[in-house]
Amino acid sequence: MMHASFTSTERCIEELLFHMPTVANGATNDWAKGFAKSIVKQSKRRGWRPTPKQIAMMRRLVSDLFAYGDDDLSLIE
Repeated sequence: MMHASFTSTERCIEELLFHMPTVANGATNDWAKGFAKSIVKQSKRRGWRPTPKQIAMMRRLVSDLFAYGDDDLSLIE
């Protein structure tokens, strides 16, 4: 549940969590897939917050998700 009083850090975590299922489905190695699935599962626990190390790895995985986009994408002019 989103609250208007979220801090920028909390908002960042929510955005990272939003992308974790996509990371899990598109992961190219078992470790990344397992990590993302684990984060999704843990995030459903009441009061759970990722550790700083988990946040750093989530950022890296989400960054990788967008770094390797579709090269055949054509823009509409």
